[in-house]
Amino acid sequence: MPAANLPPSTGLPALDDVLKGLRLGDNIVFQVESIEDYLPFVAPYCEQALREGRKLIYFRFARHEPLLPEDCGAEVVKLDPELGFEAFASEIHRIIGEAGKGAYYLFDCLSDLAADWYSDLMLANFFMVTCPYLYELDTITYFALLRHRHHYYTVGAIRDTTQLLLDVHRHRGKLYVHPLKVWRRDSPTMYFPHVWEGERLRTVTESAVIAELFASTAQPQVGSAARVIDVWDRIFFQAQDALARQDRGEALFQETDELYERLLRMMVTRDPRLLRLAKRYLKLPSLLGIRKRMIGTGLIGGKSVGMLLARSILRDRDDKWQKLLEVHDSFYIGCDVFYTYLVRNGCWRLRQQQRDPERCLENAKEAQQRILGGRFPDFIRNQFIEVLEYFGQAPLVVRSSSLLEDAFGNAFAGKYESVFCVNQGTPEERLTAFTSAVKRVYASAMGEEALRYRARRGLLQYDEQMALLVQRVSGAMYDELFYPQ
Repeated sequence: MPAANLPPSTGLPALDDVLKGLRLGDNIVFQVESIEDYLPFVAPYCEQALREGRKLIYFRFARHEPLLPEDCGAEVVKLDPELGFEAFASEIHRIIGEAGKGAYYLFDCLSDLAADWYSDLMLANFFMVTCPYLYELDTITYFALLRHRHHYYTVGAIRDTTQLLLDVHRHRGKLYVHPLKVWRRDSPTMYFPHVWEGERLRTVTESAVIAELFASTAQPQVGSAARVIDVWDRIFFQAQDALARQDRGEALFQETDELYERLLRMMVTRDPRLLRLAKRYLKLPSLLGIRKRMIGTGLIGGKSVGMLLARSILRDRDDKWQKLLEVHDSFYIGCDVFYTYLVRNGCWRLRQQQRDPERCLENAKEAQQRILGGRFPDFIRNQFIEVLEYFGQAPLVVRSSSLLEDAFGNAFAGKYESVFCVNQGTPEERLTAFTSAVKRVYASAMGEEALRYRARRGLLQYDEQMALLVQRVSGAMYDELFYPQ
């Protein structure tokens, strides 16, 4: 029978029976304790695909050992996540598009992406833009995710987007498969754990055995106890702890320096020239202070970095600036929030089209309209509320702070918007005005003027992310009017 007429298979007949078969478009995510628990499913799946003459593509990007040898018969595509989310995702989407319908895919462990991007949020965004594309093209795709390593938002986004989510456990030398989601398939025993016994999967229905299995695999608690700290906050907690121990006289300078370097690249810049300046004028306590005033994750952008460096340089050169400069209490909206907003509001593919010099202006107006009419996720919206509660009714400015803006050689002067917020009215009215200001700045990043500027300078392919700087307007109230100073 031609491969096109054969039903998709995991390569494991017993698993096919439990799942009621695979279907074209299925994305299958295996939650595992270690990569070794992924391997028993990878080999049969790939061998079956190659035996049937399927096009099999293996995306190789993680630090763990390769899942397949180079000469296995699959097309092995090596990628570097450190190039950034946009470049990484764009290349994968290009390859998927060129492969067309019916291809089979194998991904390395997704958890490494969170480590490379310092963000569980961006891992979720990657899955949310990639999984639907694979589904549209009638592919079959395997992913792995390390269990209990990611924020509940990330796991929830993956669960909501994928077609199949399977928990894999080892207990007393045996391998168990526990389906958590099998889209549009059901059976009276599908969602029980199943244990491998030879070549068959036996359904485990005995309550005592199930309780022992789950108790031994450290199942998380529900509610707030289930909220795993993501990779971003883990690094900051490590840095705070290392700095405190160093202040107590413990010899941890190497550990502290390594964490300091990571925080600079996570939050400030990855440009070698700016890094040299930042290392001179922004010390570890300053970086920890930025985190306390930050919404989301990611880099804070060129304008914010420039402001912080300018203040530090002035203070370093002359003590008089300590008294002359106002206390700085700005907030930063990390660039990962920008990507999250695009993904959640259906703007990602429009963004991708803007990387093409010949098509970059085609859908600029549509992209801007979608951005202006979009909605922020509740967990971001709630942080906006906290910022407004902090500022009260003081006037604010929401300023663009993209990665390329105010950087070496690219001023972007006047290309992106900054929006003044009078910040008056009820809390609901002030929140509406503030979110509208954020959307306007985001929309300007995908507008014709900015795109033409980037095209002229050969910057369309660069990872141009939009962070924001939220500043209090300097001044005071006189009677009923506010006067800037």
